[in-house]
Amino acid sequence: MELQDIDLNLLVVFNELLRQRRVSAVANTLGISQPAISNALNRLRKLLGDELFLRTSKGMIPTPLAETLAEPIGFALGAIYNTLNATSNFDPASSTRAFTLAMTDIGEIYFLPALMKRLAQVAPGVSISTVRNHADTLSEEMEAGRVDLAIGFLPDLKTGFFQRRLFRQRYVCIFRKGHPLARTGMTPKAFWQAEHVSIVAEGTGHGMVDTAIQRAGVTRHMRLRVPHFVAVGHILQTTDLIAVVPEAYAARTLAPFGLESAPCPIKIPDISINVLWHARNHREPSNQWLRQLIFDEFSL
Repeated sequence: MELQDIDLNLLVVFNELLRQRRVSAVANTLGISQPAISNALNRLRKLLGDELFLRTSKGMIPTPLAETLAEPIGFALGAIYNTLNATSNFDPASSTRAFTLAMTDIGEIYFLPALMKRLAQVAPGVSISTVRNHADTLSEEMEAGRVDLAIGFLPDLKTGFFQRRLFRQRYVCIFRKGHPLARTGMTPKAFWQAEHVSIVAEGTGHGMVDTAIQRAGVTRHMRLRVPHFVAVGHILQTTDLIAVVPEAYAARTLAPFGLESAPCPIKIPDISINVLWHARNHREPSNQWLRQLIFDEFSL
């Protein structure tokens, strides 16, 4: 097959069907009729010799071939878009651009106060929305342009993504002031005997904490499991539970909740906190500006 055999508009329809999974929604987005969308899909099916999308009760589900084509076609369309718009300028002082950032609740606690203060100074019209960085859906959301940047420990985002390290992070143990461990010290035996709260943080790389502790031959006494970090400070403040958390979270939590920290007696690998973006936005001016601002503000 030669490039002249392909109408670029067919690939635009393909990309939107991957994103929205419904012919009616794609027709509305592209401003053309549903029969025109169906006709474009039929032309692609003939060209590629595959059904590409199967109609189900949940919408149009991509075939294995369509899933294989998704990333390179999305990348190519993004590159074309960025190239055609490369001369556009971004003026943060006058912009009313709305950005969507993916981050955990730790990210919101650590990054947002300083980031919003900085934006008020240099880009007062810019707004931020945050979403959770669940790895199983984040890749698709960033490929489709619905998420501009992701910040955190996201080792599963690889192919098609750029990243820049902000800082490295170690894990520490935290517990309330007056806890018996504040007097005896955080020894391996004390760690093993203590009652723990475990933070699942599904979709991020923080599951490696449990893996590292298990590999060390330690079975923790789990009294509580929670899906995120936001309530941990409140819980530790009034109990004798302890938690293993990234140092950035500890830095923002110790003083407000009357907690203390200690080095974790179990060796847990340090992690890299990165800012990540999809290749489609690599040369997009506003995206370039925001990620540079974040790097300047938070890199260590």
